[in-house]
Amino acid sequence: MDSRIKYIYKILSLSEWKEAKTTNRIVTELDKKDGFIHLSTAKQLSATLALYFSNDQEVMLLRILSKSLKDNLIYEVPDSEKRSGKFPHYYGVLETRHVEKTWLLKRTAFAVSNNILLEAEA
Repeated sequence: MDSRIKYIYKILSLSEWKEAKTTNRIVTELDKKDGFIHLSTAKQLSATLALYFSNDQEVMLLRILSKSLKDNLIYEVPDSEKRSGKFPHYYGVLETRHVEKTWLLKRTAFAVSNNILLEAEA
């Protein structure tokens, strides 16, 4: 765990968030497939939204206190040539009780080029 990073973030579709509130567990199909929960730091959020949620008009952004996930939070290099740095991956059951704050994000009229977002992430 990187103790300098206070918060980490999870982005969910509205249907994934609705399911999480019902089951109290936060997991996506990608998370199930990869065997861990994909998370982002604040620095990584913009590029994650642009690259993986470009077809969504609305998403839920969840803020999680890093230390609440303890030793099961590991920062790893992604399996993507596009992304750089280490990403927070959670190897455990992420529950809604871990969520400290939520925001409904709506697509706006302003967009920044993916190349700029990736440059900012590096």
